[in-house]
Amino acid sequence: MPEMTFSVRWPDGRLEECYSPSLVVHDHLEPGTTYTVAEFTRRSTTALQIASDRVREKFGWACTSAAATQEQIAGSASSYAPDELVEVVRLWPPLPARTPTQETS
Repeated sequence: MPEMTFSVRWPDGRLEECYSPSLVVHDHLEPGTTYTVAEFTRRSTTALQIASDRVREKFGWACTSAAATQEQIAGSASSYAPDELVEVVRLWPPLPARTPTQETS
């Protein structure tokens, strides 16, 4: 299962690295996009729950690292108003480029 990290810039300019055991974060967050704290928290929580569920399906137990990242984000988010802005700086690794054959199938 490919793992990834994502970097965010909180409203005070602090950068934070977050971990996911799955690339599913690409389905919920876009690099270079700004979200409200509330929206970012909702999107990242959803992605990390899906990631943990995928680990459970594959290995038989939930991913404690995904849960820890959810707690990390919730803790950071609690320092800001829900309508303040968070920027998703980077998702790593990026998704592989799709070939024309993959796009039509």
